[in-house]
Amino acid sequence: MIRIPQVRVVDEEGAQLGVMPTPRALEMAQERGLDLVEVAPMAAPPVVKFLDFGQYKYELTKREKEAKRKQRSVTFKEVRLSPKIGVGDFDTKVNRAIEFLEDGDRIKVTVRFRGRELTHPELGRALIARFADRVKDHGIPERTPLLEGKSMHITMASTHKPKSHDAPSPKSVDEANGADATSVPATQVEAAAAPTQTTEAKPAPEPVSTGE
Repeated sequence: MIRIPQVRVVDEEGAQLGVMPTPRALEMAQERGLDLVEVAPMAAPPVVKFLDFGQYKYELTKREKEAKRKQRSVTFKEVRLSPKIGVGDFDTKVNRAIEFLEDGDRIKVTVRFRGRELTHPELGRALIARFADRVKDHGIPERTPLLEGKSMHITMASTHKPKSHDAPSPKSVDEANGADATSVPATQVEAAAAPTQTTEAKPAPEPVSTGE
């Protein structure tokens, strides 16, 4: 329920109708068979819009799910080596590590020692140094090689941005409803995080499964 006596009104097409008494804005919304939704409560006066509230909430939920789907967390991948690894296998491991780093992932390069190999940790350090040099255009070591038990490892951070990591910034409420992007000031639109319904909301349609 909007308790402010006056509001700035935007119609369902995005056109600004100006500042008017709240009861009059509510009456106009009802005449059009729509709800009066507060889209910028922190503005002075608050900005309201004529909307189908159920459809509005459904579209907001849909956009939030799509943004989450496109987000991608940085993952941690491990590449395992041995002191006696062959040239071909070493090159394969290097290429695989480069793929991980190009995707924006961090990698853990581990050298596993067997038997008497553990008495020569310098072989592990040299191998890790050679590996790090091969991938230096794609990642940087985060620490010096660390010997733990029968293995030695380092972690490397990617110099590339994670693919699809940056979710698209949500459109403003007016843009989402086909309005001119300049119809409502950006500072007002940004305050639309918690829309308030002032008339009885129509039930939201069941979301259509997208197979996510």
